[in-house]
This record gives sequence, C-alpha cells and structure tokens, in this order.
Amino acid sequence: MSGTVHFTAILAGSILICLPAVSQTEEHRSEVSAQLFGAYVHGTTQNGIEQTSSDSGGILATYRFLFTRHQSLEANYAYSRSTTRYGLPLTPSGVTANQHEWTGAYVFRFPTRWISPYLEVGVGGLTFSPTYSNSPGASNQTRAAFVYGAGADLKLTSRVFLRAQYRGFVYSSPDFNVVGNLGNDRVTHLFEPSVGLGFRF
Repeated sequence: MSGTVHFTAILAGSILICLPAVSQTEEHRSEVSAQLFGAYVHGTTQNGIEQTSSDSGGILATYRFLFTRHQSLEANYAYSRSTTRYGLPLTPSGVTANQHEWTGAYVFRFPTRWISPYLEVGVGGLTFSPTYSNSPGASNQTRAAFVYGAGADLKLTSRVFLRAQYRGFVYSSPDFNVVGNLGNDRVTHLFEPSVGLGFRF
C-alpha cells in the first residue's frame, strides 16, 4: 500500500511540476507553409567525367509540429524539375527528370516577439523520374539524402508568418540505371534558398 501511495505522490508531483512548462507553450502548436525555391546543384568531376545539373525552381510544402517553445518536428514535400548531364567522352548524355523530395527534420527555434530564427537537421529521399532522356533506358531512381538548413519566420499576424529559408542536401547523384552512366554517380550537394507564407493553428 505504501508503495502505491508513494507512486501516486510522485506521479501527482511530476504532473504539477510539468504544468507551468505546458502553460508556457505557444497557443498554436501546428504550422503549415508553402514556399517557392531555387535549386542549384554543385557540379563535380570524377575520373575525368564532369557531372552537372541545370538550375531550376520548385515549390515546397511543410507541416511543422511544435512540441515545446523551442523544439519542433517537420515533414516536407517538394517538387522541381532539372536536367542532369554526364560529360561522357563519346556520347554526352542528359536526363530531364521530375524531382520529388521527401524529408523529415528536427527544428530548434530561437523565438522572439516578431521573428523566430531556427536551425534544422534531418534525412529523407530524392526521387528522380525521367521525362526526357538522350540516354535510352533511363528509369526512376531514389537516393537517400542528409538534410540541413536554417531560416527565420517573420510574424505578420497572430497566425500568419513570412518564412525565408535555406536548405542543403547531401546525396549520391542519380545515374538513372543507364548503362553508360553506371559507376559515374558521386556524392553531390544541392542548395535550396526559398521564401513563402505560413499559417499557425
């Protein structure tokens, strides 16, 4: 019986201690945003073969859940289109593909009255779906990616905010399973600056 009483007392005390922390969390704990971004891939050369990707733009959708004032988790989906080129000696090849980004990240915020800077880190995947190719046989391909970023939210109203953000991706470039490209993929870097609007609820 005494053990049950002690457990109940500890549980009640823990709840009472946590109440002030819960009461200090923000009223709106969920956010959605839509952003336009530019996509720029770092060109690389390996074994004398240059790999480049065209600059492009796209749209990014984000859902973020704030579980404390400073910490949150987010899920992202983004769409863009670009052309990846491998400078092969005899048959230069290029593959134009739709690019789908699926990522999740941990976000640490530094909230103030009007502006909330933040840092984020996460993982995800990039799916490349060819729409046009100079290389017959090009097929869909998904690459795992490490994601990092930083940004800031500017409060416009109690619910609406402007978001400016930078995200970077480290991943292995696609070869689209094209015979001539096999072995030419390499670790590369994608940069995505973006801006858009968000809503808290």
